[in-house]
Amino acid sequence: MAKTVFKNILQILIILIFNNFLAQKTPEKLPKNAVNDTISKKDTIVAKKEALDDVLRTKADDQRRDIPKKMTFLNKNAQVKYQDMQIDADYISIDDNKNLIYARGKQDSLGKIIEPVITTQAGKKYETNQFSYNTKTKQAIAFNARTEESEGVIIAQKTKKYNDSVYAMRKADYTTDDYFIKKKDTAADYFMRAYNIKLIKTKKKSQIVTGPIQMFIEKVPTPLYLPFAILPFSDKRAAGILIPSFGEREDVGFFLNGIGYYQPIGEHFDLKVLADIYTKGSWNLRPQMNYQKKYRYSGNFTADIGTMVRGIKGLDDYTKNSTYRISWTHSQDTKANPFLTFSASVDIVSTKFYNNPLNNNYIFNQNVLNTQQNSTVTLTKRFLKLPVTITGTASYSQNFATGLTDLRLPQMNVAINQFYLFKSKTGVRQGLIENITVNTGLNLTNYVNSQQNELFTKSMWDKMQTGLKNNIALATNTTLAKYFTFSLSANIDNALTTKSLNRYYDPVKAVTVDEIQKNFTGYSTFSATTSLQTTLYGMMKFKKGSVVEAVRHMMTPSIGFTYSPDFSSPNFGYYKNYYNANGALTPYSIFEKGIIGSPTSGMVGALGFNIGNNIEMKVKSKKDSTGVKKIKIFESLSLAGNYNFAAKDHPWSVLSINGQSSFFNNKLNVNTSLTIDPYKIVFVPGQDTGIRTEQFGGFSVQGFNVQLSYPLSSEVFGEKKDYAKKYSSKGEVRNENYYFDDDHYAHFDQAWTLNINANYAYTKGLSRFGSKIASLGLDGSIKLTPYWNINGSTHYDLVTKQLAYTRIGFSRDQRSFTINFNWVPFGQYKVYDFFIGIKANILSDALKYKDRSFTQPNAPF
Repeated sequence: MAKTVFKNILQILIILIFNNFLAQKTPEKLPKNAVNDTISKKDTIVAKKEALDDVLRTKADDQRRDIPKKMTFLNKNAQVKYQDMQIDADYISIDDNKNLIYARGKQDSLGKIIEPVITTQAGKKYETNQFSYNTKTKQAIAFNARTEESEGVIIAQKTKKYNDSVYAMRKADYTTDDYFIKKKDTAADYFMRAYNIKLIKTKKKSQIVTGPIQMFIEKVPTPLYLPFAILPFSDKRAAGILIPSFGEREDVGFFLNGIGYYQPIGEHFDLKVLADIYTKGSWNLRPQMNYQKKYRYSGNFTADIGTMVRGIKGLDDYTKNSTYRISWTHSQDTKANPFLTFSASVDIVSTKFYNNPLNNNYIFNQNVLNTQQNSTVTLTKRFLKLPVTITGTASYSQNFATGLTDLRLPQMNVAINQFYLFKSKTGVRQGLIENITVNTGLNLTNYVNSQQNELFTKSMWDKMQTGLKNNIALATNTTLAKYFTFSLSANIDNALTTKSLNRYYDPVKAVTVDEIQKNFTGYSTFSATTSLQTTLYGMMKFKKGSVVEAVRHMMTPSIGFTYSPDFSSPNFGYYKNYYNANGALTPYSIFEKGIIGSPTSGMVGALGFNIGNNIEMKVKSKKDSTGVKKIKIFESLSLAGNYNFAAKDHPWSVLSINGQSSFFNNKLNVNTSLTIDPYKIVFVPGQDTGIRTEQFGGFSVQGFNVQLSYPLSSEVFGEKKDYAKKYSSKGEVRNENYYFDDDHYAHFDQAWTLNINANYAYTKGLSRFGSKIASLGLDGSIKLTPYWNINGSTHYDLVTKQLAYTRIGFSRDQRSFTINFNWVPFGQYKVYDFFIGIKANILSDALKYKDRSFTQPNAPF
């Protein structure tokens, strides 16, 4: 011990003497008349610049200084601090001649590094097996260096630091596996390997630039290669390659779906360009631009432009179709301007777009079943002091079955907020007069229905119709005899249009001709309705001890009378007559094919009724704290119809019955409807269409519909198991938690869901046989393990006895990445799709497997 202390004191004295020698001042320059023996300028000693820019602080359990070689050796718990860098290692050597610091981690008996060298600089921590640093050039070389950057870690076989900003690495692996980063696991579940990497650091951000890079899963190499990669370590949006899914479709071959590039543009825009490529020649380009201004507005533009190739060129089954889809959505923040709002949802597609989908997502989400596409642009103006709302709309609708389009351009609605016609005398409104409310507004519409190829041509403008409509609705209500609600209402419609109909029969061509005349014409109609409604309650109690304690019945009957005159009377001039092919005088409305609709024909003096019912019962239940449980027999059951006193024939309307209820703790939902014709329908032999007679009492079913839905799950068949209490032993295998019983069998919460949907519809009308639609749908998922999930859906047509759309998929949550597989095994589009996506935010920008941008921060992959 005394010997070691003596050696340390001797080293300190030598260093002090050496530093004192170097610290001596250089002699000052002497004047010209100085004595001759003064040291000349040529003999002046010039001190060398210090090799170290700062004090080198060291400590260790064992320190040794080799003065002749100018070497310092530190053993066990060695530490060196120099400027902003700290090195902790089992062994450190300092070479003053070469200005070199060398550090090595702790070794076992076989020479294997068991504890790394830890270097900390500027708040960053680096782990290496060996590390050398040149204090003069500031360059460093490390072996098996472990560098943490943002959400990931880099492990390089050799790393060379050129300066504080540039690092070069050879054979480096990069992963974002959180378990591996936190050293909960010795192997990463995946990593990206590149043989040449450059790490570039700046004050604001860092990034990795690599050559060819390959993905490894569980240390197994995959065929997933990139020619290069740029991984930005920044919270800001960054450009990056978009990773595609791959698979096969029977009609178009193997594919890469969604390969592309993401590029942020300034603060408020970003651009994504995707491509779908198929081996049989089909291709699709999908540019997408998102924009957002915080607290103001957001939106996006998207397009699908491609060519679908099916079959082999030269054969009969060969087809080649060009398709397109252009979409724009825009929404305004409600805080931006509450008095002026603008929104848009524009979606225009080619007629055969959904019959030729090049984007497989349209198959998996069943967009291929679309028969209608709608687009709307809306501008709404409100006023601070005026009770008026003005809404301007332009809309476009496509029907793929007929090929027709509906265009409304422009359409304007002026709505007056509801107001009371009279003021209240006491402050509390009472009686019919004080409760009179007025609703009114004005609607202007320009409408045309035409073929898609006629849009914005002379033919379309010739078909354009303009209509102006005003509605005034008056309503009031009061309470009669405490239990009855009496309501009274009136409706007045005023309409104006620029076109009317002139119909006649052409005997030469033997056709009925509809001639559209361009002239201003209009009509006014009115109707009045009065109704009386009440609520009745009934209770049936059973004897004490019965399983069913009581049944409660709530009935809400209402009757109403509606009156409107016969607007087909010649006095109004809204209807005209023409002689048909049989020479019979036939009435028609001059507004029949117009945009504003036609006034009603025939006087209406109808007495309507509606009887609503709600039936519940109370049964004994040991599970309920009150000892009883309510069961809904019918949440609602209603019967409705009317009798028209002014009708010349068939005064009774069709009767409708509607019911809704839920059973099994509100799990099974049932909706049903039934329509009954009270008049007898007769059929002539040999004809399938019947004749509705005046004979009352037929009561034939004209339509019946029932819909059932039952969401099943693992929780429905029992309470959720508390595995922590049931099993004492708990284990974890690669981030999956299991509980073990006494026989060492693993258990976990194996959750599952199964949604069952059934639909049956029967429509008869005047048909002899009617038509039926019946289908059964299943949609569910099951967790095979805590991170394995299988899901799927299918529909079975009970009439044709064939399976309709069916999809099967599975997903695997592999800690730091996700594997997805979707498969449509049969039908028009047979396709499977496989996809691997990194979950870390840093790679979701550089290797974008998510639609991640400022407009979709948590969009699904």
